Amino acid sequence: MRKKIFAKILSQSRIGTGIYDIRLEADEIAREAKPGQFVAVYAKDGSRLLPRPVSICEVRGEMLRLVYRVVGEGTREFASYRAGETLAVMGPLGNGFPLEKKKAFLIGGGIGIPPMLELAKHLDCEKQILLGYRDEVFLHSEFEAYGQVYLATEDGSAGIKGTVMDAIRENGLEADVIYACGPKPMLRAVKAYAETNHITAWISMEERMACGIGACLACVCESKDRDEYSHVHNKRVCKDGPVFDAREVELG
Repeated sequence: MRKKIFAKILSQSRIGTGIYDIRLEADEIAREAKPGQFVAVYAKDGSRLLPRPVSICEVRGEMLRLVYRVVGEGTREFASYRAGETLAVMGPLGNGFPLEKKKAFLIGGGIGIPPMLELAKHLDCEKQILLGYRDEVFLHSEFEAYGQVYLATEDGSAGIKGTVMDAIRENGLEADVIYACGPKPMLRAVKAYAETNHITAWISMEERMACGIGACLACVCESKDRDEYSHVHNKRVCKDGPVFDAREVELG
């Protein structure tokens, strides 16, 4: 059940260019959270009414860890917060990844990498972890405890030069199920690979959101089936997702 709380900030650090790691004392949310869910984070500036969705990176006891990128004024405000301050947070929101006991690819791209860490901790199976970056890498070493890690960067500065799909091909990797979160071009490639190889792909979609609870229809994506709420071929990413079977959604 989602809750809105005022969470104490335990720490915040910059782990990359514009990438921040914030840890919150948020027992009520942490004990309910599942891999793949997210929270809505509220700015203190009253002129910014809408919360920002941030994926849950990790849970440790009552500690909730979020890793986010500064992309606008709201997240720039978040980056200014310090330990000891409080932050209004609502969650956990959305659904999570189903935990299948099959040989798996865990694929993260960019700011879609953080939620894959909590998933890696919970999956009880052989895991091949593929992380894609433009250039600067982050969080990669934390995945090494959970499976073999393969890196891909657009500029070739770490791992192979190319995409996560190139890393799969170049290393001759195979899996029976895919879990993925990242930008839409990456998810399109994941979906195509899954269809070609006749395996299930669970994808977590990144969309701009407003309410975060499914009421406003600001974050819909095209679906194959008719939505019971809107009666059109849409799915609400915040409510019906953010995790979908790739066969359910159209990625354009």
